[in-house]
Amino acid sequence: MQTPTDSHLYLAAQLRLPTNWLDYTILAIYFVVVLGIGFAARRSVKTSLDFFLSGRSLPAWITGLAFISANLAATEILGMAANSAQYGAYTVHWYWIGAIPAMVFLGLVMMPFYYGSKVRSVPEFLLLRFDRGAHLLSSILFAFAAILIAGVNLYALAIVVEALLGWPQWVAIVVAGAFVLAYITLGGLSSAIYNEVLQFFVILAALIPITVLGLRKAGGWSGLTHKLTATHGANFTTAWGGTGIGHANPLGANWLTIVLGLGFVLSFGYWTTNFAEVQRALSAKNLSAGQRTPLIAAYPKIFIVFLVMIPGLVAAALVPKIGTSGSGLQYNDAIPYLMQELLPNGVLGIAVTGLLAAFMAGMAANVSSFNTVFTNDIWAKYVVRGREDAYYVRFGRLITVVGVLASIGTAFLASSFSNIMSYLQTLFSFFNVPMFVVFIVGMFWKRASAKSGFWGLLAGTVTAMINYFVFYKKGIIAIPSDQGANFVSAIAGFVAGAVVMVAVSLFTKPKPAQELQGLVYGTRSPGMSEPPAPGDEAWYRRPALLGWGAVVLAAACYVPFSF
Repeated sequence: MQTPTDSHLYLAAQLRLPTNWLDYTILAIYFVVVLGIGFAARRSVKTSLDFFLSGRSLPAWITGLAFISANLAATEILGMAANSAQYGAYTVHWYWIGAIPAMVFLGLVMMPFYYGSKVRSVPEFLLLRFDRGAHLLSSILFAFAAILIAGVNLYALAIVVEALLGWPQWVAIVVAGAFVLAYITLGGLSSAIYNEVLQFFVILAALIPITVLGLRKAGGWSGLTHKLTATHGANFTTAWGGTGIGHANPLGANWLTIVLGLGFVLSFGYWTTNFAEVQRALSAKNLSAGQRTPLIAAYPKIFIVFLVMIPGLVAAALVPKIGTSGSGLQYNDAIPYLMQELLPNGVLGIAVTGLLAAFMAGMAANVSSFNTVFTNDIWAKYVVRGREDAYYVRFGRLITVVGVLASIGTAFLASSFSNIMSYLQTLFSFFNVPMFVVFIVGMFWKRASAKSGFWGLLAGTVTAMINYFVFYKKGIIAIPSDQGANFVSAIAGFVAGAVVMVAVSLFTKPKPAQELQGLVYGTRSPGMSEPPAPGDEAWYRRPALLGWGAVVLAAACYVPFSF
């Protein structure tokens, strides 16, 4: 039996799509528009702030849609549909438990620190709060992770395009890499963000017909649940069935590891410290827009789960033996199978374009964040310092080329891992979770010393890796699946980082209080007005902002428990 935890992303050979000239015309139009946006954005790039952060000038609705589009990579679309075909409604946890609360926390609590401190990147905040050691280590780890994740998107794109359209893998990699390179090099972050807004609507245009037609073919929601209950059991269409502690389930996780490992550690680690996401909020025109960015993104995030989960459930209902040798289809084939079976030409072209758009959005988000961190946090601070602003814009364009070429290399590295979704979750547990614990301790504990940031980050990263590669892979501890191991690694990394930070802080001097203004909860930036100007008040004194967050959280809490 092939599962997302023990199979590559290879798609079944018989899934070649019957595309014609109309489908390829739609695809060609999309690529022309993408390049056109890049050329149009080029005119706005005059300074390094323009290139790396869009001059902090974009409205909240633009940055909000870009925020969610940057996350909505095709690896997530195909991977979450595959998870649904295998695990059923458990997939909702990656959205309602593993995303929404963290996005609200980022908007309400963490964005005032990021935006108010005027940093250009997430690692730069660690330089202000801790020291150069924490800053350099976090910059290197993030740059490395960004290239690895961009490579995952390229590899997945090549596999999908080869299976569906018959293009050789190298052609798909070169074409997608070239287009991403072109529009980011031309227009910087503005080009990436405006393309991500376009890509968001193209992705929806691809997923909605698949979901609606698939649900109709399965006999509606009642017909779908009836079929799945008969073939997969009653828990397959519930979110919490079988997740009691000590109970066995295909996910290999119980409610405690789901809530703590996924819902807190992995989720908060990803959404609050992943610069590929935070960069979109930092490009907003003011603090209020920056805070609303993840809140605006949270609304579609609540409902997008249906567009990836339902196709997976439909595939499981229509092909009851999917994932076994008896069907010839893997779980990863869920969405491509429905595209082949349900979509006419024209709509098929939109669906293919949507998948390509999703891959390019995921890759572009990581490449644009990589060039910002490498240029501002590594090159400008430790290698070539004090040069004119135009030099760093030129270098940013050059390192974008290097980043895309490196992503092509890491695409082949991704092919050596058993499953791309498990691979991505593993990367997040290694890189994002340790950074999150450093941020959260540093932001809420004044006593955290400058040295504790470096050692906490190092301890958390090493502990997560040891748990995964030694304890889990060598069978020292029994964990049923890679996903379950990722949850445990994330918890171990978080605890180790926090313990080490507390221990180091007790034996080293804290930073002077005046250097912590605006960097620790309860303090104000020296430049803020007294009394606070409108929009500068604490989040809990801003009814409108609280209203945004309350509605999102209420929906995120109600919907999963209604399953």
